Amino acid sequence: MTQHASPPRDDTGKVPSAGQPAVWRGLFAHADVRTLSLLGVLAALILVGGITKPDEFLDTRNLQLVLTQASVIGVVTVGMTFVIMSGGIDLSVGAIVALASVWATTVATQEYGFGGILLTAVLVGLGCGLVNGLLIAYGGMVPFIATLAMLASARGLALQITDGKTQIVTVDSVLDLGLRDAYVLGVPPLVMVFAVVTVIGWLVLNRTTFGRRTVAVGGNAEAARLAGIDVRRQRLYLYLLSGLCCGIAAFLLIILSGSGQNTNGNLYELDAIAAAIIGGTLLSGGRGTITGSVLGVLIFTTITNIFALNNLQSDVQQIAKGAIIVAAVLVQRRTASTT
Repeated sequence: MTQHASPPRDDTGKVPSAGQPAVWRGLFAHADVRTLSLLGVLAALILVGGITKPDEFLDTRNLQLVLTQASVIGVVTVGMTFVIMSGGIDLSVGAIVALASVWATTVATQEYGFGGILLTAVLVGLGCGLVNGLLIAYGGMVPFIATLAMLASARGLALQITDGKTQIVTVDSVLDLGLRDAYVLGVPPLVMVFAVVTVIGWLVLNRTTFGRRTVAVGGNAEAARLAGIDVRRQRLYLYLLSGLCCGIAAFLLIILSGSGQNTNGNLYELDAIAAAIIGGTLLSGGRGTITGSVLGVLIFTTITNIFALNNLQSDVQQIAKGAIIVAAVLVQRRTASTT
């Protein structure tokens, strides 16, 4: 019997139309309706900001500020996206950022200069991530409970280290990164770090076996185990990754504020989860994009900036964020029910 070759298919599994040019076929194949929608929302917010406060919002310094503020929570959100995609959750990211920032800014740590501060922040983040990962992957604890315990413990330890006081950074090489003289072609160093973390996160998720295993574990952990994936080790690695991102974010926050405080990272866990959700990451796991999460961060940061420029109350801002989260979850449920 003669076998006929199957027609070529694009990345979505569909057979492209014969009348479409190759370039357009590639664009349609990679087009993501959700990403385009998020870009539309971000564009609408920029338009609103430009209309309500054109001189202030569109000022170069303000746009740089928006991107800088988005960088810290953005790095945390990249790690959170991986965790949620695996079917987990991390409520401790804000507390880990606080603990890493105060531990890295003690007088003893600052004696080792730039390297000492950076290394301490990263190691504290990794250490907390390791504890979370061991409790969840090998201790059998529910992620919600394990990370909630870490949240309380890290906040308490951060308060104990600082005794409720702000720790001022005196290392010039760290402080200089927050100055305008350190900007490269008008881009703050923090934004460049955020861009690098985003690109690496995208590559890891979409171009490595680690990313594929993360999606598999989140989609069906038992099926992933039967397929030969060490589910427990994968989950450990994911919480280590989340801790690493928290350590990097803590260092960025130290540069931004020039200090370490036990109140740093307040509500970062909610902002990171919200950004990932509106970016298309399913809370049940198995699906998500780094691009969507980053756009979610930019949307929330832009909203905060617009509210601040228009002197609107913070409670209205929180209500607006809550409405956006509810709408995103409803869209997820509707999408899931129709697929």
